[in-house]
Amino acid sequence: MRLIEHADGFDLVLGGRTLVRHRTDAPFAFVGHGDPTIRMNKGHFRIDDYVEARVPLPHAAVTRAEGAAHIALSAAAGGPAALTLVVSGDEADAAIGFSGADPAINRLWLRVAAEGGERVWGGGEQMSYFDMRGRRFPMWTSEPGNGRDKSTLLTFKADRAGGGGGDYYNTNYPQPTYLSSRRYALHVETTAYSAFDFRHDGFHEIEVWAVPERIELWARDSYAGLVTAMADRFGRQPVLPDWVLKGAIIGLKQGDASFARLQAIRDAGAAVSGVWCEDWVGLRVTSFGKRLFWDWKWNPERYPGLDAKIPRLAAEGVRFLGYVNPYLCVDGSLYPVAEKAGYLALRPDADAPYIVDFGEFDCGIVDFTNPAAMAWFEEAVIGRNMIDFGLSGWMADFGEYLPHDVRLHSGLDGMLAHNAWPTIWGQVNAEAVASRGKTGEVLFFMRAGFSGVQRYCPLLWAGDQSVDFTRHDGLQTVICGALSSGLLGNAYHHSDIGGYTSLFGNVRTAELLQRWTEMAAFTPVMRSHEGNRPDDNLQLDQDPEVLAHFARMTRVYVHLAPYLAGLSREAHASGLPVQRPVFLHFEDDPRAYETQTAYLYGPDLLVAPVVEAGATTRSVYLPSGAGWTHVWSGAHYAGGAEVEVAAPLGRPPVFARQGSSHADLFAGLAHL
Repeated sequence: MRLIEHADGFDLVLGGRTLVRHRTDAPFAFVGHGDPTIRMNKGHFRIDDYVEARVPLPHAAVTRAEGAAHIALSAAAGGPAALTLVVSGDEADAAIGFSGADPAINRLWLRVAAEGGERVWGGGEQMSYFDMRGRRFPMWTSEPGNGRDKSTLLTFKADRAGGGGGDYYNTNYPQPTYLSSRRYALHVETTAYSAFDFRHDGFHEIEVWAVPERIELWARDSYAGLVTAMADRFGRQPVLPDWVLKGAIIGLKQGDASFARLQAIRDAGAAVSGVWCEDWVGLRVTSFGKRLFWDWKWNPERYPGLDAKIPRLAAEGVRFLGYVNPYLCVDGSLYPVAEKAGYLALRPDADAPYIVDFGEFDCGIVDFTNPAAMAWFEEAVIGRNMIDFGLSGWMADFGEYLPHDVRLHSGLDGMLAHNAWPTIWGQVNAEAVASRGKTGEVLFFMRAGFSGVQRYCPLLWAGDQSVDFTRHDGLQTVICGALSSGLLGNAYHHSDIGGYTSLFGNVRTAELLQRWTEMAAFTPVMRSHEGNRPDDNLQLDQDPEVLAHFARMTRVYVHLAPYLAGLSREAHASGLPVQRPVFLHFEDDPRAYETQTAYLYGPDLLVAPVVEAGATTRSVYLPSGAGWTHVWSGAHYAGGAEVEVAAPLGRPPVFARQGSSHADLFAGLAHL
C-alpha cells in the first residue's frame, strides 16, 4: 500500500488502484455518536438510529515508523487526533488499522474512492441484487422476510402479520466484504452493525457502529485470484463426501411413513443418496405450519425403530440426515439440564434465562461463549445424540436470532455478539464433527453466516424462499445467493427444491417444482423439502409426471458426478466455487457482467435455468472467447452472441464449452 502525500491531504494506492483520496475540503473519514433503537420479532429486526453527531476529520498528520504509516486525523488544524490510521502492507495485501480513538466514538464513516461504471459484489449472501452498485446494504444477520419486495401483496401481508415482509437487503448471511470490478477486495473486520452504501458516483461509503479492528484490502490481476484470496483469508470447505454425489437427498417429515414414501421415490427411478427427516426430533403444529420439537434427540414415538433403520438404509447406499439448532424448547428434556448447569444466556435485567418466542413456543439460548456450554452441546447433543446415533448430516438451522440485549457468559456485548453468532454456531457443529473424526464425511448445512463461517460450514443453503418464481423471494434468488456468497470463499451452495415458505394462499405448482429441480441438478447438492405447510403444497411423490421428471434430473446430477467431484477438489485447493458468475472466466467480455440468473457450473458448463412461470424458451448470452454446444440438441453456437433456445420441461438451457476435456461426459446428457 503506497501512501502519497499532498499539500492538502493524501492518497492510499494499492496495486495501482487509488482506494482512498483524502483532501482537507473532501475528507474520507467521519466520526460520531448514535443512539439506536432495535426491536426484534421472531428473527426480524427493526433498526432505527438517531445520529447525535457526525464530524468530518479533514486534517491529517503523517508519520512513518516500523514499516507502517500512521495518519492522525483531527477535526481542527492543530487539534487533538480523534482517530489514528495505521497503514501497512504491500502492493497486493494491505490493512488499515485504528488506534487512539476517542472512546465517545461509536459511529465511523469511511469513503472509498469509486469510478464510473464500477461494479461491486459480495456482502455475504445477497438474494436480490448480485451487483450491489446503486444501493445501500446493512450488514446484520436476520430473517430475510417473506416476499422481500415492498411493492407486492405477499410482502404487505407479511408485514401486517408481524413485520415479517423483509426487504431486498435482508439476509441470513451478511458479511462486510465486497469485491470490485477494479479487481480489489475490501473487508471490514468487525461484528458490529455496519452498512455498505454504493449509491454515490465518486465514492463508496462504509458505516460501522464501532471503530473496527481494521480494514483489510487485496488487489489481484484476476477475479479468480481475488476469490482465492478470500478463501485463504476466511477458510475453505472440505471436498464433498462421496456419498452425496450418488443422488438427491429426499426431504420427508411424515414420521415412520416417510420410509415407504422414500422407497416409492426410489422405485420411480430416482437416484437417492440420503433421506432427510427433520422431524426426527418430533413435531408440533402452529399457525405457521408444522414445526419441529426443539429437543435434540431421537423421538421414538414419531420414528419407532429408527436406530435399526439407519444402518439398514446405509447398507443400501442411503444416508440418514436430521436437524438441529442452537435453541432449546422450554418444554423439552434438554432445557432443564442446560438451565441447571448454567449453560443458558441470561436476560439483561435478571439472573434468569433469556426466553425467545419462536412462534407459539418458547426457547432458551445455549450460551456458546461459555466453554462448558459449548463443550456440552458438542459432545452430549451433536456428538452422542446425533453422530453416534448414526446421522450423516443435518440442517444446522437458525443462528440469526440472538437478541441484541442478551447477557452472555463472556461479557461480550449483545450488539457485537449478534453478527458473530452464526460463525460461532458453525464452529460448534464443525468441532463436534471433528471430535468424531468425521470431517469431510458428515455434511451439515447452514443458512446463517457471517465473516469466517467459511472455515466451519461445509455447505450453505439458501434459506426459506417463497414457493414461487418471484424476483425477490422465489426461485431466482437462489442463483444470486450462490454467486454472491461464492465470491467470498463459500464453494458449495444449494436450496430447498420447490421453496419452503407457503403463506397467504401461496402454494407450489407442478411447474415450479420441476423448474427448481432442473436448476438443482446443476448445483453441488440436490435436496428436496416439503415446506412449512406440506399438506397444502404439492410434493414430489404426489404427481407421477413431477416424480418422473425429478427422477430423470437426479440421473443428470449423478451423470455429472465425475465433473462435480473435480470441481469439489478444485474448490478445496483454490477456493473457487462450483457455481460461478460468467465474468469469472470471461473478464474481457462486457456483457458477461450483465446477468444474475445464469451461471457457470465450473469453467465448462453455462447454466441458464428457467426462472419465469409459463416460459418455454429462454434467451441466453453466450460469452465471447469460446464456442458453445447446447447439451440437449448438440447444436453449436459461436460465443459473443445472444441466442434463444427452446426450454421445455426437462431441458433447461445448458451449454458446454467447446474443447472441454469433459466433452464426452457432457454429450452423454442428451441420452438421459
